[in-house]
Amino acid sequence: MSPLLPRVLRTLWLSLAVSASLALGGCGYNDFQRLDESVKASWSEVLNQYQRRADLVPNLVATVKGEAGFEQDTLTKVVEARAKATSIQATPELINNPEAFQKFQAAQGELSGALSRLLVVSENYPNLKANQGFQDLRVQLEGTENRITVARNRYIQSVQAYNVLARSFPTNLTAMVFSYEVKPSFTVDNERAIATPPAVSFDKPAAPAAPAAPAASR
Repeated sequence: MSPLLPRVLRTLWLSLAVSASLALGGCGYNDFQRLDESVKASWSEVLNQYQRRADLVPNLVATVKGEAGFEQDTLTKVVEARAKATSIQATPELINNPEAFQKFQAAQGELSGALSRLLVVSENYPNLKANQGFQDLRVQLEGTENRITVARNRYIQSVQAYNVLARSFPTNLTAMVFSYEVKPSFTVDNERAIATPPAVSFDKPAAPAAPAAPAASR
């Protein structure tokens, strides 16, 4: 064997490796890796904030339970909504499964609505409004809701950048070769309903009208 052959083969393999690297870079492969990591990171932050909210709920419910006569139905819905939201295992694969992602989003939306109603109802109880522990929890909850909004927005932006790459030519060809599917994102179908506190009336219902006296018999 010629002593030059190993060197020639080495040079050939190096050339092929460089060519493959340039080809992958030019077709968006590296961009897919970078944006995928960005999506994962922003999703992790969303989950962190949802978990922070879930951790506040038990203390909030326990504090409200101390208020005599508080609406049991409101508390029950909060507890049930939290149980449903935390029962869904938020694995990394969730962001690649539109159906599972939608169920997760719906469960978190139910918890948002239940907590919103609880805070509205609590306005009718002066003792709760004067309870420093309750007020501290309320401030923490409101701050967490704001952080959830920020985290969700960042996730939406990350997914948008990834999906544009997956749908654009010629990087869509790379997406097809490596099975890079479009990722699901948060929808706005119920955002307005979730963000708007429910209308709660504490007015006492009007007393029923007294029955008419029977007509006197002639």
